[in-house]
Amino acid sequence: MGASFAVVLGVFFLVTAWKGVVTVPQGMEYTIERFGKYRATFLPGFHWLVPYVDRIGRKLSMMEQVLDVPSQEVITKDNAMVGVDGVVFFQVLDAPKAAYEVHNLEYAIMQLAQTNLRTVMGSMDLDALLSNRDAINTKLLGVIDEATTPWGIKVTRMEVKDIRPPTDLVNAMARQMKAEREKRANILDAEGFRAAAILKAEGERQAQILAAEAQKEQQILEAEGRREAAFKDAEAREREAEAEAKATMMVSQAISKGDVQAINYFVATKYIDALGKIATSPNEKLVLMPLEAGNVIGALGGITELAKKAGVSAHAG
Repeated sequence: MGASFAVVLGVFFLVTAWKGVVTVPQGMEYTIERFGKYRATFLPGFHWLVPYVDRIGRKLSMMEQVLDVPSQEVITKDNAMVGVDGVVFFQVLDAPKAAYEVHNLEYAIMQLAQTNLRTVMGSMDLDALLSNRDAINTKLLGVIDEATTPWGIKVTRMEVKDIRPPTDLVNAMARQMKAEREKRANILDAEGFRAAAILKAEGERQAQILAAEAQKEQQILEAEGRREAAFKDAEAREREAEAEAKATMMVSQAISKGDVQAINYFVATKYIDALGKIATSPNEKLVLMPLEAGNVIGALGGITELAKKAGVSAHAG
């Protein structure tokens, strides 16, 4: 009888000792309650509690956790109905507060996220809603993190996963986008045509400038040619005048010496010049003039004689 009691007592002590051993895994924290009241928090590792007096209250994960926010309908500021869903990332920083300051922590976070999601997105127009997702996430994060601080948790991120506008609105947006792209394409085409027209006009202008410069150079060259020709013509006339003056002087000297042939030469020269002017006149007409061939031939003979004398004088000199 005594042996049986001893065995039972030994088993009781072993079970009691076993119930007092607590091992907390890494990333977890346990709250300890004594007669239903919070007493302590066990961190990761080996611990001992008083059996039948203390017990484990809540086992809390201290790692960052993810909570899906269910899809819901939101009415925007411009009365557009959109479907949205999101995701919340949070981490428990204070185990006792997370265990005893709120009932059903995950459900409370989810309800808070849904409420603020409707509030923030309902205050915005649809265009702003679709184009400012980062701003929406930042605003939601600030609001939810401030609201959950008394619960001993830290909301690290709040992300809107999807925004689903109505089908007819999506089609309208697609048509608008297509029209905008066509508009940009038309603008680019017009700019291309304009640039081509400018280049063409610039090329034509440059060609006209080059043509004008070439014409100017040609006119300068022609003017220089005419000036050179006039200079040579004047020089020829000057030489002709000098020769005529020299001939006139020689005739005058011959006349002063009483040479009849010189007089004939002078008269014949003027006579021949007059006949040439009559022949080349633009108002040329048939004129009958009595000419004495003997006098003309005599004058020509005088010219020949005078030329011979001039040659003899030149050799003598």
